[in-house]
Amino acid sequence: MSLEILPEWRKFKYRGKTLDELMSMPMDEFIRLLPSRQRRSLNRGFTDAQRALLEKMRKYRREGKNKTIKTHVRSLVILPEMVGLKLAVFNGKEFVEFTVIPEMIGHYLGEYSITTKKVEHGEPGLKATRSSLFMAMKG
Repeated sequence: MSLEILPEWRKFKYRGKTLDELMSMPMDEFIRLLPSRQRRSLNRGFTDAQRALLEKMRKYRREGKNKTIKTHVRSLVILPEMVGLKLAVFNGKEFVEFTVIPEMIGHYLGEYSITTKKVEHGEPGLKATRSSLFMAMKG
């Protein structure tokens, strides 16, 4: 769906700026738009792993590759230049794949790779161990 067809209220904006404006804006100006935790994280500078991941993303973007980029870096803030890339972030057990969309800008990569799953306990006597077989059934 083309952006020109969408009504004005449906077009993506981050703090009043369109995606094109965010892409062309200098990094320090973009950082001022972010919430305090992300702003503080980016003002400290990138770690070596984050810098390496950013370089890899920029290289893929330049070469026009459409491959998924696998990473263990969960603490990197999603920047406007990452929009459209396919990422796979490690959650401790497996890589969770997703495509970066404009609404993800300003969040951390780790927010889209959940590390825990819902616990489902067995019922006594059903889906449980042999020892609970002799417990009174629900009734």
